[in-house]
Amino acid sequence: MTEPRLAFVRCLDTRGLHRMAYWDWGDPASQRVAVCVHGLSRQGRDFDTLARDLVADGWRVVCPDVVGRGRSERLADPMGYVIPTYVADMVTLVARLGVEQVDWVGTSMGGLIGLGLAALQGSPVRRLVLNDVGPTIQPAALQRIGTYLGAPVRWATLDEAADALWAISQGFGPHTREQWLALTRPQLVAVPEAEGGGFRPHYDPAIAVPFRAITPEIAAAGEAMLWQAWDRLRCPTLLLRGAQSDLLSHATAQAMCERGPRARLVEFDGVGHAPMLVQPEQRAVVREFLNAP
Repeated sequence: MTEPRLAFVRCLDTRGLHRMAYWDWGDPASQRVAVCVHGLSRQGRDFDTLARDLVADGWRVVCPDVVGRGRSERLADPMGYVIPTYVADMVTLVARLGVEQVDWVGTSMGGLIGLGLAALQGSPVRRLVLNDVGPTIQPAALQRIGTYLGAPVRWATLDEAADALWAISQGFGPHTREQWLALTRPQLVAVPEAEGGGFRPHYDPAIAVPFRAITPEIAAAGEAMLWQAWDRLRCPTLLLRGAQSDLLSHATAQAMCERGPRARLVEFDGVGHAPMLVQPEQRAVVREFLNAP
């Protein structure tokens, strides 16, 4: 079975440098490069199943652990856990890859990072896949995420962790137990026996600091900036939506099909926020879009 290479790149922040990890799949010499970026509290191994598909199609697939998540370092200043930081890190990552263009697959937060990068003048993003996210984010979803993000938790076993994470992840849609355990393992980091053992989430709890600092005024300003970015896009764009998503409304998705790059919309029934791109029908839509002439 194909496995990725773990690599690191140093990126600039307000306090110095931090090291960002990325999982590198396929032929390093391939000029067909897909960058797949995860959601708010996830990490790059979420894309293992999709990456294996794309490698079989001749792609190099790069899946970063956004700073503060997975194998990446944590920021000294938690207020740096914001989209502009992440976009700057991805500019550094793409430069490291040594290619002129990349195709982007972004789930939730990863989609907003991709939107920010794709809207820049001279952007390297050739095609963009946004997975269940857009310029307008429903407040109810933010409230739901806020109930668990950064909360101090520890689980005794993998199965206990998997059950607890599943309880807050129903929107991901149906998965077999084997699929869910595969998605759960990289989400965990072992707790030293001196601290009680077991597992905790594999992210810096401080990512919740700027999240909880969002006011209605900040949210409104951010939404306006995201719509401006959307209207600047010129690359072919595929928009995926869980038909029961509480984060990306159907109305927002329709607006994204009528302005800016006029995205192609595909919805998946029985899924909320967000499709995990593990199920065959979800992967097939992404492969078709990326492999099109």
